[in-house]
Amino acid sequence: MTLLQRLQVAAAAVLFALGVLGVFLPLLPTTPFMLAALALASRGSPRFAAWIRANRYAGPAIVSWERERALSLRTKCTALAMIAASAVIVWWHIDYRPLAGGVIAGLCLIAIFLATRPTPRADPSRQP
Repeated sequence: MTLLQRLQVAAAAVLFALGVLGVFLPLLPTTPFMLAALALASRGSPRFAAWIRANRYAGPAIVSWERERALSLRTKCTALAMIAASAVIVWWHIDYRPLAGGVIAGLCLIAIFLATRPTPRADPSRQP
């Protein structure tokens, strides 16, 4: 394994750990860290990337994103609720209204992007 591959695997492990923390800490996003971890792991260690995809908790969401660019309804609702809560907090805590408006506009763009993603189709291989 080359030095670059070792660095990619180390960075993937750190990003994966941050993604796991994001499950428990409300302001730390999970999905971007998991996707970044997968991208780095795919370059540095295909075995680690396969392990991430097979992970019981993160794997199904990652696989549906890779295959269909789809988000589950639960994921969308949670993300949109957190974005709405963040917008309220920003409005209350940033006194400079143009800045608050800009941040909220950015949050709205992210919300629109997430809301317009399809939901995953049923995977026939997972049917009982």
